[in-house]
Amino acid sequence: MITYALYFAFATVGLSQLLSLWRLLMGPGSGDRVLALDTISVNAVALIVLLGIAFRTQMYFEAALLIAMLGFVSTVAYARFLLRRDVIE
Repeated sequence: MITYALYFAFATVGLSQLLSLWRLLMGPGSGDRVLALDTISVNAVALIVLLGIAFRTQMYFEAALLIAMLGFVSTVAYARFLLRRDVIE
């Protein structure tokens, strides 16, 4: 049963990743693109966690934590750049 749940999770998160990529490329505004980048990083973390569950190893969970932290910091920096045109004051 867990195998089918993993297949379903991989398919839905992969579809979400593709739809976020489409929003990133075709988004009408820069705010939509920032949200799409953030969603892509969250989906990447979800895919890495699913890989860790599928392969039964903890190495993927540490990589997911690093990517989650980098995704958050980059989203905040990019949003601040769009609002103020300056990242560092």
